[in-house]
Amino acid sequence: MRIATYNVNGVNGRLVNLLDWLADTAPDVVCLQELKAPQERFPLAEIEAAGYGAIWHGQKSWNGVAILARDAQPIETRRGLPGDAQDTQSRYIEAAVGGVIVACLYAPNGNPQPGPKFEFKLAWYQRLRTHMQWLASTKQPVVVAGDFNVMPTDLDVYAPERWVDDALFHPKVREAYARLLEDGWTDAVRELHSGERIYTFWKYLRNALARDAGLRIDHLLLSQSLKPRLQAAGVDRAYREREKASDHAATWIELSET
Repeated sequence: MRIATYNVNGVNGRLVNLLDWLADTAPDVVCLQELKAPQERFPLAEIEAAGYGAIWHGQKSWNGVAILARDAQPIETRRGLPGDAQDTQSRYIEAAVGGVIVACLYAPNGNPQPGPKFEFKLAWYQRLRTHMQWLASTKQPVVVAGDFNVMPTDLDVYAPERWVDDALFHPKVREAYARLLEDGWTDAVRELHSGERIYTFWKYLRNALARDAGLRIDHLLLSQSLKPRLQAAGVDRAYREREKASDHAATWIELSET
Protein backbone atom coordinates (compact mmCIF):
# COMPACT_ATOMS: atom_id res chain seq x y z
CA MET A 1 0.00 0.00 0.00
CA ARG A 2 1.59 3.24 -1.17
CA ILE A 3 0.50 6.39 0.66
CA ALA A 4 1.75 9.79 -0.45
CA THR A 5 1.48 13.37 0.71
CA TYR A 6 1.75 16.20 -1.81
CA ASN A 7 1.43 19.94 -1.29
CA VAL A 8 0.30 20.84 -4.82
CA ASN A 9 0.36 24.63 -4.30
CA GLY A 10 -2.81 25.16 -6.33
CA VAL A 11 -4.70 22.09 -7.50
CA ASN A 12 -6.21 23.66 -10.61
CA GLY A 13 -3.14 25.56 -11.77
CA ARG A 14 -0.96 22.45 -11.44
CA LEU A 15 -3.56 19.85 -12.40
CA VAL A 16 -1.65 18.53 -15.42
CA ASN A 17 1.41 17.80 -13.29
CA LEU A 18 -0.75 16.19 -10.60
CA LEU A 19 -2.50 13.91 -13.10
CA ASP A 20 0.82 12.95 -14.70
CA TRP A 21 2.22 12.07 -11.28
CA LEU A 22 -0.85 9.97 -10.44
CA ALA A 23 -0.57 8.09 -13.73
CA ASP A 24 3.17 7.51 -13.39
CA THR A 25 3.40 6.50 -9.73
CA ALA A 26 -0.10 5.06 -9.00
CA PRO A 27 -0.23 5.72 -5.25
CA ASP A 28 -3.07 3.96 -3.44
CA VAL A 29 -3.81 6.94 -1.19
CA VAL A 30 -2.88 10.58 -1.64
CA CYS A 31 -3.07 13.47 0.81
CA LEU A 32 -3.10 16.84 -0.95
CA GLN A 33 -2.52 20.25 0.62
CA GLU A 34 -2.80 23.86 -0.47
CA LEU A 35 -5.62 23.25 -2.91
CA LYS A 36 -6.19 27.03 -3.04
CA ALA A 37 -9.67 26.44 -4.38
CA PRO A 38 -13.18 26.80 -2.95
CA GLN A 39 -15.18 23.64 -2.39
CA GLU A 40 -17.05 23.90 -5.70
CA ARG A 41 -13.88 24.31 -7.78
CA PHE A 42 -12.15 21.07 -6.82
CA PRO A 43 -11.45 19.19 -10.10
CA LEU A 44 -13.41 16.08 -9.17
CA ALA A 45 -14.22 15.00 -12.73
CA GLU A 46 -10.56 14.96 -13.72
CA ILE A 47 -9.53 13.17 -10.54
CA GLU A 48 -12.22 10.53 -11.02
CA ALA A 49 -11.22 10.09 -14.66
CA ALA A 50 -7.72 9.32 -13.38
CA GLY A 51 -9.18 6.47 -11.31
CA TYR A 52 -9.43 8.10 -7.90
CA GLY A 53 -12.24 8.76 -5.47
CA ALA A 54 -11.88 11.91 -3.40
CA ILE A 55 -13.00 13.89 -0.42
CA TRP A 56 -11.83 17.46 0.08
CA HIS A 57 -12.17 20.56 2.22
CA GLY A 58 -11.70 23.64 0.09
CA GLN A 59 -11.15 27.30 0.87
CA LYS A 60 -11.04 30.24 -1.51
CA SER A 61 -7.48 31.30 -2.39
CA TRP A 62 -5.83 29.64 0.62
CA ASN A 63 -5.27 26.33 2.38
CA GLY A 64 -7.44 23.35 1.38
CA VAL A 65 -6.83 19.62 1.88
CA ALA A 66 -7.99 16.45 0.13
CA ILE A 67 -7.67 12.68 0.32
CA LEU A 68 -7.68 10.57 -2.85
CA ALA A 69 -7.99 6.78 -3.06
CA ARG A 70 -7.22 4.69 -6.15
CA ASP A 71 -10.22 2.69 -7.35
CA ALA A 72 -12.03 3.46 -4.10
CA GLN A 73 -13.98 6.14 -2.27
CA PRO A 74 -12.44 7.45 0.95
CA ILE A 75 -14.92 7.25 3.84
CA GLU A 76 -14.73 10.58 5.62
CA THR A 77 -14.33 10.35 9.41
CA ARG A 78 -13.54 13.96 10.29
CA ARG A 79 -13.45 17.39 8.68
CA GLY A 80 -11.54 20.05 10.58
CA LEU A 81 -9.24 19.71 13.56
CA PRO A 82 -11.21 19.65 16.84
CA GLY A 83 -10.58 21.92 19.78
CA ASP A 84 -11.36 25.42 18.48
CA ALA A 85 -14.84 26.27 17.24
CA GLN A 86 -13.57 29.60 15.90
CA ASP A 87 -11.06 27.97 13.56
CA THR A 88 -12.66 27.81 10.10
CA GLN A 89 -9.47 27.29 8.09
CA SER A 90 -9.40 24.25 5.81
CA ARG A 91 -6.36 22.47 7.22
CA TYR A 92 -7.46 18.98 8.26
CA ILE A 93 -9.45 16.10 6.82
CA GLU A 94 -9.55 12.42 7.76
CA ALA A 95 -10.85 9.24 6.16
CA ALA A 96 -10.86 5.46 6.30
CA VAL A 97 -9.16 3.89 3.27
CA GLY A 98 -8.17 0.25 2.84
CA GLY A 99 -8.36 -0.55 6.53
CA VAL A 100 -6.25 2.46 7.56
CA ILE A 101 -7.30 5.80 9.02
CA VAL A 102 -5.58 8.48 6.96
CA ALA A 103 -5.35 12.03 8.29
CA CYS A 104 -4.31 14.80 5.91
CA LEU A 105 -3.11 18.10 7.36
CA TYR A 106 -1.70 21.45 6.38
CA ALA A 107 -0.18 23.05 9.46
CA PRO A 108 -0.07 26.85 9.82
CA ASN A 109 3.11 28.57 8.68
CA GLY A 110 3.34 30.76 11.79
CA ASN A 111 5.32 33.66 10.35
CA PRO A 112 6.00 36.33 11.31
CA GLN A 113 7.08 35.41 14.80
CA PRO A 114 6.60 36.51 17.43
CA GLY A 115 2.99 37.42 16.83
CA PRO A 116 -0.57 36.10 16.62
CA LYS A 117 0.14 33.80 13.66
CA PHE A 118 2.91 32.11 15.61
CA GLU A 119 0.73 31.71 18.69
CA PHE A 120 -2.01 30.22 16.49
CA LYS A 121 0.48 27.71 15.13
CA LEU A 122 1.54 26.58 18.59
CA ALA A 123 -2.10 26.25 19.69
CA TRP A 124 -2.90 24.34 16.50
CA TYR A 125 -0.09 21.90 17.21
CA GLN A 126 -1.42 21.32 20.71
CA ARG A 127 -4.86 20.58 19.27
CA LEU A 128 -3.23 18.21 16.78
CA ARG A 129 -1.40 16.38 19.55
CA THR A 130 -4.59 15.98 21.56
CA HIS A 131 -6.43 14.55 18.57
CA MET A 132 -3.54 12.25 17.65
CA GLN A 133 -3.50 10.95 21.21
CA TRP A 134 -7.18 10.13 20.79
CA LEU A 135 -6.49 8.43 17.44
CA ALA A 136 -3.76 6.34 19.08
CA SER A 137 -6.14 5.32 21.85
CA THR A 138 -8.47 3.71 19.29
CA LYS A 139 -5.72 1.16 18.46
CA GLN A 140 -6.55 1.51 14.77
CA PRO A 141 -3.79 1.70 12.14
CA VAL A 142 -3.34 5.42 11.43
CA VAL A 143 -1.20 7.53 9.10
CA VAL A 144 -1.05 11.28 9.75
CA ALA A 145 0.40 12.89 6.63
CA GLY A 146 0.86 16.35 5.23
CA ASP A 147 2.76 19.60 5.25
CA PHE A 148 3.65 20.04 8.92
CA ASN A 149 5.56 23.29 8.26
CA VAL A 150 8.42 22.25 10.51
CA MET A 151 11.96 21.05 9.96
CA PRO A 152 12.35 18.70 12.94
CA THR A 153 16.16 18.67 13.11
CA ASP A 154 19.24 20.35 11.64
CA LEU A 155 19.42 17.45 9.18
CA ASP A 156 16.12 18.60 7.65
CA VAL A 157 17.28 22.04 6.49
CA TYR A 158 20.09 22.99 4.12
CA ALA A 159 21.44 25.88 6.24
CA PRO A 160 20.15 25.73 9.82
CA GLU A 161 21.87 28.96 10.83
CA ARG A 162 19.76 30.91 8.31
CA TRP A 163 16.46 29.69 9.75
CA VAL A 164 16.88 30.31 13.47
CA ASP A 165 14.31 33.14 13.50
CA ASP A 166 11.77 31.42 11.25
CA ALA A 167 8.55 29.89 12.59
CA LEU A 168 9.26 26.66 10.68
CA PHE A 169 12.45 26.09 12.67
CA HIS A 170 11.66 27.75 15.97
CA PRO A 171 12.54 25.63 19.02
CA LYS A 172 8.93 25.72 20.27
CA VAL A 173 7.62 24.33 16.97
CA ARG A 174 10.32 21.68 16.80
CA GLU A 175 9.48 20.72 20.36
CA ALA A 176 5.80 20.45 19.45
CA TYR A 177 6.68 18.04 16.64
CA ALA A 178 9.05 16.08 18.89
CA ARG A 179 6.25 15.58 21.40
CA LEU A 180 4.25 13.76 18.72
CA LEU A 181 7.09 11.29 18.33
CA GLU A 182 7.43 10.98 22.11
CA ASP A 183 3.77 9.93 22.16
CA GLY A 184 4.71 6.90 20.06
CA TRP A 185 4.30 8.08 16.46
CA THR A 186 7.00 7.17 13.92
CA ASP A 187 8.41 9.63 11.37
CA ALA A 188 8.44 7.17 8.45
CA VAL A 189 11.01 8.85 6.22
CA ARG A 190 13.46 9.42 9.06
CA GLU A 191 12.91 5.85 10.32
CA LEU A 192 14.26 4.43 7.07
CA HIS A 193 16.73 7.21 6.21
CA SER A 194 18.10 8.09 9.62
CA GLY A 195 21.25 9.93 8.58
CA GLU A 196 20.38 11.24 5.13
CA ARG A 197 19.66 14.76 4.00
CA ILE A 198 16.30 14.35 2.30
CA TYR A 199 14.29 17.40 1.31
CA THR A 200 10.67 17.78 0.21
CA PHE A 201 10.53 21.52 -0.53
CA TRP A 202 12.69 23.93 -2.48
CA LYS A 203 11.92 27.62 -2.90
CA TYR A 204 11.47 29.00 -6.40
CA LEU A 205 14.07 31.70 -5.67
CA ARG A 206 17.86 31.72 -6.03
CA ASN A 207 18.11 28.45 -7.97
CA ALA A 208 17.30 26.54 -4.78
CA LEU A 209 16.46 23.22 -6.46
CA ALA A 210 19.66 23.08 -8.51
CA ARG A 211 21.68 23.91 -5.38
CA ASP A 212 19.65 21.40 -3.37
CA ALA A 213 18.93 24.15 -0.85
CA GLY A 214 15.86 22.44 0.49
CA LEU A 215 13.76 21.71 3.54
CA ARG A 216 12.02 18.58 4.80
CA ILE A 217 8.63 19.81 5.96
CA ASP A 218 6.29 17.14 4.53
CA HIS A 219 5.98 14.15 6.83
CA LEU A 220 4.12 10.88 7.29
CA LEU A 221 3.67 9.74 10.89
CA LEU A 222 2.68 6.16 11.65
CA SER A 223 0.80 4.75 14.61
CA GLN A 224 2.57 2.01 16.55
CA SER A 225 0.71 -0.82 14.81
CA LEU A 226 1.83 0.40 11.38
CA LYS A 227 5.53 0.75 12.16
CA PRO A 228 6.28 -2.97 11.54
CA ARG A 229 4.57 -2.70 8.14
CA LEU A 230 6.81 0.11 6.87
CA GLN A 231 8.75 -1.14 3.84
CA ALA A 232 9.98 1.91 1.94
CA ALA A 233 9.85 5.70 1.86
CA GLY A 234 11.03 8.37 -0.52
CA VAL A 235 10.50 11.68 -2.32
CA ASP A 236 9.47 12.08 -5.97
CA ARG A 237 11.93 14.87 -6.62
CA ALA A 238 11.80 14.51 -10.42
CA TYR A 239 8.33 16.06 -10.51
CA ARG A 240 9.63 19.13 -8.69
CA GLU A 241 11.92 19.67 -11.66
CA ARG A 242 9.05 19.95 -14.15
CA GLU A 243 7.76 23.17 -15.66
CA LYS A 244 5.14 24.90 -13.48
CA ALA A 245 5.80 22.44 -10.67
CA SER A 246 4.76 22.91 -7.07
CA ASP A 247 7.57 24.02 -4.79
CA HIS A 248 7.02 20.75 -2.91
CA ALA A 249 7.69 17.20 -4.10
CA ALA A 250 5.43 14.30 -3.26
CA THR A 251 6.64 12.23 -0.30
CA TRP A 252 5.57 8.60 -0.02
CA ILE A 253 5.73 5.41 1.98
CA GLU A 254 4.98 1.79 1.21
CA LEU A 255 3.30 -0.46 3.77
CA SER A 256 3.06 -4.24 3.66
CA GLU A 257 -0.43 -5.71 3.73
CA THR A 258 0.02 -7.27 7.16
